[in-house]
Amino acid sequence: MSRMTPEEGHAWLERWRLAREAQTAELRRTPLRTKFEQLAALVASRWLFGPDPDRERQVREVRERWVQLRRALGG
Repeated sequence: MSRMTPEEGHAWLERWRLAREAQTAELRRTPLRTKFEQLAALVASRWLFGPDPDRERQVREVRERWVQLRRALGG
């Protein structure tokens, strides 16, 4: 992979800034009812997938990490 020049880097960042602005504007124009319907569809789609057999182990790992962080930070 070739290196990016500073000019290419600035252009890349500018394109992402423009994309972020366009997305933000689109979200602001989206009616609340549409957002709610999209959220409801997303939540309902959860049942399309089977249960994750590894979920409980993953939840335990995350909880253990939080405990370690709290201890390390004196909490």
